[in-house]
Amino acid sequence: MFTGIVEELGEIVAREDLADAARFTVRGPVVTTDAKHGDSIAVNGVCLTVVDVVDTDSFTADVMQETLNRSSLEDLTAGSRVNLERAAAVNSRLGGHIVQGHVDGTGSVLSRTPSENWTVVRISLPASIARYVVEKGSITVDGVSLTVSALGGEPGDEWFEISLIPTTLSLTTLGGAEAGTTVNLEVDVIAKYVERLQNAR
Repeated sequence: MFTGIVEELGEIVAREDLADAARFTVRGPVVTTDAKHGDSIAVNGVCLTVVDVVDTDSFTADVMQETLNRSSLEDLTAGSRVNLERAAAVNSRLGGHIVQGHVDGTGSVLSRTPSENWTVVRISLPASIARYVVEKGSITVDGVSLTVSALGGEPGDEWFEISLIPTTLSLTTLGGAEAGTTVNLEVDVIAKYVERLQNAR
């Protein structure tokens, strides 16, 4: 489990494409500090398992084809910047919201509207998860816990907006996500459980 509070902006050092998977070497000195084989680290919001700790600032992780097909990790190459977060510790504050690292779908950045103190980013919302997103609710975008500031569009062509403060812009990949960029989306898992329970009735 994660909180959606990105610990550092890392980098893909290498990518090795396998028959039905890819192996990434990721540089991230902060998250690698205490990493060991089997640990979970979220890379752009996708929960990955550490295969090996290469050195003091890098680790490797295998990504199966299913994950590549369903997330923006397919687009990563050597040099790509990525948001990194270690699994939450049960003895720490939950700064964001409950994030599983299980991507529900991808969206595309539609526009960016900068202002003096923040930037509003509009992102397309896949029809398959639109019902789980509410204004002022939580959503995870590329591993960043954010609040939905607005919703709009027509069914099948919906969008949501997030307002990014300077810290988020400077310390995560969302600062450089221009129009057309594909981003990973994870909705609040509580909404999915509520729907499941209601349908069971």
